[in-house]
Amino acid sequence: MEIWINPACSKCRSALTLLDAEGADYTVRRYLEDVPSEDEIRAVLDRLGLEPWDITRTQEAAAKELALGDWARDESARSRWITALAEHPKLIQRPIITADDGTALVARTDEAVQEALTRGKS
Repeated sequence: MEIWINPACSKCRSALTLLDAEGADYTVRRYLEDVPSEDEIRAVLDRLGLEPWDITRTQEAAAKELALGDWARDESARSRWITALAEHPKLIQRPIITADDGTALVARTDEAVQEALTRGKS
């Protein structure tokens, strides 16, 4: 499994602590340094079963500068949202865990991290 983190994020650090406590085998991706491409974002969205606006941190300064609150949230605007996430990775909700079963989760709670671990064992 892989976990996309921002080391400054307390929820990311908490997720890593829980993964370590469970002895999980995982790879860390510091997505602010190793920025995901638009194709990688599309793939993660498919695994999450979500749309780009669902994983966008709309309270970030970049979101306000881009006026994301005014953007359409439909298929016609999907590519625009994905481009914004690739160009401004701080907008990506974190942490995201890609589970071994091909799914992914936004792991902002201990329960979500546990779910990722369960999926990895199935």
